[in-house]
This record gives sequence, structure tokens and C-alpha cells, in this order.
Amino acid sequence: MHMAQRRLRVLPPMPFVGRRNATSSPSAPSTAPTPARPSRRTIVDSAIYLDGIRVASPTSLADTFRALHDTPGGMAWIGLYRPSQAEIHSLAEEFDLHELAVEDAIAAHQRPKLERYDDTLFVVLRAADYLDVPEEVAFGELHLFVGPNFVITVRHSESPDLSHVRRRMEADPELLAMGTQAVLFAIIDTVVDEYAPVVAGLANDIDEIETQVFDSLDANVSRRIYELSSEVIDFQRAIHPLATVVDNLQAGAEKYHVNEELERNLRDVADHLTVVNERVDGFRSMLRDILTVNATLVSERQNARMQALSELSHQQGEDTKRISAWAAILFAPTLIASIYGMNFVDIPELHWALGYPFAVLLMVALGLGLYFWFRRRNWL
Repeated sequence: MHMAQRRLRVLPPMPFVGRRNATSSPSAPSTAPTPARPSRRTIVDSAIYLDGIRVASPTSLADTFRALHDTPGGMAWIGLYRPSQAEIHSLAEEFDLHELAVEDAIAAHQRPKLERYDDTLFVVLRAADYLDVPEEVAFGELHLFVGPNFVITVRHSESPDLSHVRRRMEADPELLAMGTQAVLFAIIDTVVDEYAPVVAGLANDIDEIETQVFDSLDANVSRRIYELSSEVIDFQRAIHPLATVVDNLQAGAEKYHVNEELERNLRDVADHLTVVNERVDGFRSMLRDILTVNATLVSERQNARMQALSELSHQQGEDTKRISAWAAILFAPTLIASIYGMNFVDIPELHWALGYPFAVLLMVALGLGLYFWFRRRNWL
């Protein structure tokens, strides 16, 4: 990407293929849509800068195109929020944007990446915002088209908010005068800086989970660990490819004559991104270890409960045996007594002088015999 500013050439309408697998015939007429005037809600901010100073603030894409043509050496910075296909097509015709990059910008849901089409860069960034109450990370998507004299930002979500980036750049005309590369690096720097609160929020959640694992018997802790692990993985998918984007920008700094001051700023961004990547990688390892520890603790608690139930069952069995043994011991004399207690006259032992002592002795003998038999079998 060249630092020198040049006046944008006026290009004839180009046919645009809306899908990668679409085919076109050389003789077929152009199907490119007519540039439409977007609503003001779509254009968040549009400005023309000359030597780092805002010289025009157009309110439509058509006015922006005319103002850029009328400002030799000027730079356009167009910020769009969920633009329509017609609006993106008009930008593609005006700035000769590659059809594949335009298709990605329309479809969205892209991973961070950097692609170069001639003298235009297409960059995809993923912003992140930590939501404390649901303990979730909300992700935003930002597409940038960066040419020699234009920067187009296409947001598909509320974040990142680039208004403060524009204000900071406008407050430093010397930095803004460095061109479109300065705007690109400032936006990347802002996206990376906004990762810090996300890292802090995830770290706090992990600390809470560690306390919950060791100090609580909450059955939902495993589910919380799993959900937080999912958030960390999604965060990794957003930041790991961005490291490759920054590395490629650094690798091409000399080839594309990047200002030395901007190159130093980019190295600082790379350092911050490395720290974030290392922290997030550490989070994933910690959550994996916490999940293992939690599974071990849950298993130990289950074993302890099973052991307690087993001991209780064993004690109940011992009590049942004792009760059964005493019932059997008492049953023998009860049986004899009940027989002699019947009102029959012709029981032989009733007329025997030793009948009563014999009956008592028999009851005692049976009781003692059963007692010692149960003792020998450890029932008593």
C-alpha cells in the first residue's frame, strides 16, 4: 500500500458477480446495480481529509465521491453500518473493489484475515465485548477496504464503535496526514485494546469457578465450566487469526513503504496481541484442569456417598440379623408355653409331677441352644 496520495480515477461501470460460482458471458450486458443514495442511518460518518484536516463532511456516497474527486491529494474515510448490497456495489464501482472482497463484505461471518487486491487491502477484524451479567463474550465484525486514498469501514454489529478512533485521529492531524495506513493501524490498535476488558472478565469468572469448585457442592459448576470454556474457544477464534494479520502487515512494511512511526505502533499492537493470546491460551488450559479437578471431586463425593450408603445398609443388615435371632430365641419357649397353656385335660404332662420343671428346663435349654448357635454365626 503506497503512502503517496493520488487522485482517484473515474472507472466505467464494471460487471459484478454476486456469487463465487456465478458465471458471466462476455457478450452479456452488465448487471451491476445502479448506485443508490443510502439512508443517513447507514452512513455513520463520511469525511474528506487533506493533510490530516477534515475539509468536507458529505452526507451521501455520491457526495463523498464528488468531494474526493474535487480534492486532489485528499483521503476519504467512509464509515458504514449494515449497508445494503446496492450501497456496497456503488462503492465497488467507484473504488474498483474486488468482487470476492465485496462478496465477503456482504455475506459477513468471516474470520479475521488480510487480503490484498492490487493496491487495495481487504481486512476483516473481530471485536469483542464482555457482558458481565450473562458471563458471555459478544463479538462484532468489521470489514475494511483500504486503498491509496480511501478507507471504508463496514460494521455488521454495534461494536466496535469507531467514532472515538476518528476523533482521536482528527485531534492529531500529523498522524492522520500519514494516510490510510495510519487509519488502518489505529483501528486495529483499538480493536486489540478492547480485548483487555474481555480478558479481565474471563479471568474473574475463572477465579469464581475455582472457588466454587472447592467450596461448594453446586451441581451446576460443571455446566458453568463448560459454557465458559466455549466462550474462551470463541475468543481464541477471534484473536488467533488476527495475529497472522498483524504479522503480514509487519512483513510488508518495508515493501509498501510504511512510515517508521506507524511501524513502531504496529509492533506495539503485535506485542499487546501476543499477551492477549498467551492469556487466553492459559485460560483454556486452566479451565481444562479445573474441569478435571471438578470431575475428580465429584467422583470422590459420589464414592463417599456410596460408601456411607453401603455402611448404612450393612448396619441395617446387622440389626435385622440381631432382631431375627432374638425373635427365634424367644419363639421356642413361647411355642412350648403356648402348647401347655391350651385348655386340654388329656395332656399327659399335666398329671406328671416333673412336668412343670421339665417344661421350664426345655424352654431354657432351647433358648440357650439357639443363643449360642446365633453367636457362633455372628448374628449376636
